[in-house]
Amino acid sequence: MQRFTVKQLAEIAGVSVRTLHHYDKIGLLCPGKRSESRYRYYGEEECLRLQQILLYRELELPLAAIRELLDDPDFDALTALQEHKRALTERKTRLNTLLRTVEDTILALTAKQTVMDYTTLYTGFSKETAEAYRKEAEERWGKDVIEASHQRLLALGKKEWEALQALGEDLNKQLAACVHLPVDCDDVQRLIALHYSYIGKHFDVTREIYRNLGVMYAKDERFRSYYDRYDERMADFLRDAIAFYCGN
Repeated sequence: MQRFTVKQLAEIAGVSVRTLHHYDKIGLLCPGKRSESRYRYYGEEECLRLQQILLYRELELPLAAIRELLDDPDFDALTALQEHKRALTERKTRLNTLLRTVEDTILALTAKQTVMDYTTLYTGFSKETAEAYRKEAEERWGKDVIEASHQRLLALGKKEWEALQALGEDLNKQLAACVHLPVDCDDVQRLIALHYSYIGKHFDVTREIYRNLGVMYAKDERFRSYYDRYDERMADFLRDAIAFYCGN
């Protein structure tokens, strides 16, 4: 039977070695065999389990829920795969709609269009989800703040918008590479200062608002799922690093 080292499996599955170590630590995906020198080796059973984990992650299930599902004695892999196929097909349809929405928005930004029907920004989301997101944002930050944020982003040109997106992605990757460091170290706090400035390009941010954002990153499962793409520890790391930056 073919077995893979943690590095080999990480390369095959497109995940990081750190992620596999974390899955092992929390009992989500343990190696089928360990050598006398404690090297991890994964066989067919573990590879299939990892596939299930990654599919459930695509559906944005928390790691604890995935572990509970996979460890259920009644869990059936074939039934689960059929359900994954159905759910992913639905997601594909929704993503195609979202792609068209993004393309339409890019066209509007390129033309520097400043007057837009905001409902077009949420095409592809369910009506309930879109309305909930906007209402939640207005309740949390105020209607005027959300309106000003929309106007600020809609006024950007294509190059400015792409630069802002690239900056956010780069900052997230740099922060993810620092999750093993103390949050009060200079390297982390330098990145957090840049992140604070980045948030300020979206709307007028204060230290208090920024601290509340950090709490939301860790508390809200939607944000946790987003930051889990970089590292499962990142949401909590951001919360603590932001809290230190803001003076606890």
